[in-house]
Amino acid sequence: MQELPELLIEPGRAEKNYWRDLWRYRELFYFLAWRDILVRYKQTVIGIAWAVIRPLLMTIIFTVFSSKVAGLKSPGNVPHTLLIMAAMLPWQFFATAMTEASNSMVGSSNLISKVYFPRLVVPAGAVITSFVDFLITLGLMAVFMAFFQFMPDWHLIFLPLFMVMAFGAAFGIGLWLCALNVEYRDFRYIIPFMVQFGLYVSPVGFSSSVVPERWLPLYALNPLVGIIDGFRWCVLNGQSRLDPLSLISSIAVTSFFLWFGLRQFRKMERGFADLI
Repeated sequence: MQELPELLIEPGRAEKNYWRDLWRYRELFYFLAWRDILVRYKQTVIGIAWAVIRPLLMTIIFTVFSSKVAGLKSPGNVPHTLLIMAAMLPWQFFATAMTEASNSMVGSSNLISKVYFPRLVVPAGAVITSFVDFLITLGLMAVFMAFFQFMPDWHLIFLPLFMVMAFGAAFGIGLWLCALNVEYRDFRYIIPFMVQFGLYVSPVGFSSSVVPERWLPLYALNPLVGIIDGFRWCVLNGQSRLDPLSLISSIAVTSFFLWFGLRQFRKMERGFADLI
């Protein structure tokens, strides 16, 4: 009689090989990201054009309100539309990526309850999908800069740094909210409110220079302040203010949320299949 292979179960082995499993399941990661890209605009009349229309409409609304109604001015010779768009693009990416990541586990409940794979793949794929939309909107920014004959200079080489920071902030906060959303479904109602509130406390419709000096240390705790100011500084030839305190604070807060979000996600991950 042929002997059956021996199966060894070692305590802690799954934890030790978790990060290696992420690489082993990389094809699943590509599949989920591509699936999300296809599903997001499925059965829509204009398809992926929505990735451009949403930030475009928001830019027009904020431009009219801030320049015509509130009377806010742009620094230097920067067209006000570019000032708003340079903030709207990273904000739109952050808000969309964080929201999609926080709802990704609940949306993939059928897959999670049937087969094992590193659950981190699901929210990561959601952020990657939003990043694809962000790259498309960068093309819209280039078109507007050409229209206003406002060409970027050497500051643009630092743009990838702030893109990575925006990715990290969305991913870290999204991981934390994703874990909470699985256990407490109330967060699916709280998250849209958080996004709406964050839009008004971030320098999207205005410049950070209008914030009183005494409030800057507290205001800089919002990681989007340093990211948006840095994005503007890069694409607007350094004419928009980039406060070193906001930049350092943004890096620190983003790094904290990456660590904390990953820690909470891994801590609650084992119970996802039962809770979902």
